[in-house]
Amino acid sequence: MSATPHTVTPRRVLTSEWHKLRTLRSTWLTLALAATVALAVGIVMGSTYDGDDANIDTIVFTLFGTQISQLCLVVLGILVTAGEYATGLVRATMTAVPQRLPVLWAKAAVLGATAFAVSLTANTVTFLVAQIWLGDTDKALSLTDPGVLGALAGNAAGITLLSVIALAFGALCRSIPAAIGAFFGLVVILPEVLGAIGNDVVDSAVRYFPAKSAEALGSIDALAAHNAPLTGLLTLTLWAAAALTGAALLLKRRDV
Repeated sequence: MSATPHTVTPRRVLTSEWHKLRTLRSTWLTLALAATVALAVGIVMGSTYDGDDANIDTIVFTLFGTQISQLCLVVLGILVTAGEYATGLVRATMTAVPQRLPVLWAKAAVLGATAFAVSLTANTVTFLVAQIWLGDTDKALSLTDPGVLGALAGNAAGITLLSVIALAFGALCRSIPAAIGAFFGLVVILPEVLGAIGNDVVDSAVRYFPAKSAEALGSIDALAAHNAPLTGLLTLTLWAAAALTGAALLLKRRDV
């Protein structure tokens, strides 16, 4: 039986959230900035390579710029949720979808698909362009070499899951400045502070923090002081699920 014109369905909620995301100028500017930064840094790394960083994984070396560009997608994730509270659009959204939770799931799905597609495309282009200069060095690789595609996709997956966690922070805090402060304080800065303590137990625990788990995904070989890529992916997925669950619980209980 087909849905009536006024029936709320998952497909219609997804369509609505995709329409919101793609019609905002800030979305395209943020995505373009993220891709441009990754490519620009990749070109610089490739064109200036002189053999001094031979011990660094080739994909990590080439995609060094994604450490900066991922911040753009984190901010975009926060804007997807907290931005609606800032403008007041959330009231209209929740009136149209009184169950509320389908909106959160749709936002996460739309952002995740967009972030992964843009990140994977940017990673692949950056890798191929950097190989123009690296092709005659010890970092010469092709897309068909073992582990290359997996590392490129892993890096994109890590960035995507971090952006989804940021989206959940936006829904939890309902404020863009508060969400940005909470995300960078808890996800980015806290692991570095704890890692400086120098305790073996603390260092082992830090490996399972979101940012460290994401770092473990974008390399051909397992990185020292990081978990294996599969462990990192599972850990980061659980963090994203936990953050979304917390956001969902508060979304159902609090007034908009």
